[in-house]
Amino acid sequence: MKKYLLLFLAGILLFSCKARKAAADGGATDSTAVAQNPRDVNKPIDADAKFFQQVLVPPKFEQLKINSKINVETQTSYLPTLDATIYIQNNEKVWMNLSAFFISMARGVATPEGIQAYNKTDRTFIDSDFDYLNKLLNTDFINYNSLQRLLLGRTFVRINDREFRLTRNAQGFKMASTVNQRIETEDGKASEYKIELQYAPNYDLMNVYLKEVNRNDELQISYNDWFAYKDFRLPKNVKILIKGSKEGQILLENTKFDDTKMQTPFSVPGNYTKIEIK
Repeated sequence: MKKYLLLFLAGILLFSCKARKAAADGGATDSTAVAQNPRDVNKPIDADAKFFQQVLVPPKFEQLKINSKINVETQTSYLPTLDATIYIQNNEKVWMNLSAFFISMARGVATPEGIQAYNKTDRTFIDSDFDYLNKLLNTDFINYNSLQRLLLGRTFVRINDREFRLTRNAQGFKMASTVNQRIETEDGKASEYKIELQYAPNYDLMNVYLKEVNRNDELQISYNDWFAYKDFRLPKNVKILIKGSKEGQILLENTKFDDTKMQTPFSVPGNYTKIEIK
């Protein structure tokens, strides 16, 4: 059961899509020219209003449907590729259905209140707050808002020009914390992180690196093949590496984007058994 729930939650948490299509047919800086004129990565530049607007302001949309393929590896198992349909209602919910050979295997939904999912193969379900995803990713701060931003390839951690240093290099921009970032959870617990983010010259998010200082847990996320969709950009591939007290890798390939409205039914069958999160 946990294998398919891991897959479902991995997808729900990070469908974030592929990363950039050679600057997505317009708007990217010529990478050859940049490489020929590298800039000093140790020389800070001002993080002006344009930078923060580009990397923090989320795209405007009502709904987004994603067709994806998901692979998950853990310390103990490797799961074969499953097909996923992911549907996002902006600021309301992320719904997902996993299938193999056109047979539905698992289904779930994330809302600002938490996460619910069930697995048809062993008739079990979960009903939890975001503690499940935080345990999966070795983090403490994922909530619905950060989850949706992460899925869309947007900056999902707080950054500012007082506690971060912005530099320019051949790859684009790097934002790195100069002091440990203290993040408190709703139950009052706090953790400290070192954070680095790498952006392309056109501000597409390329890499995110978080290290929990006291536990040495790490989360690395990379996006590539960014794609121009409607009036905003989305990544098509995402790679997530989880290191530390837990080890794992999640690969997502998103093959199609659509803004068609769809029905997203979800209800746990009455004869399913609830499992607890550990």
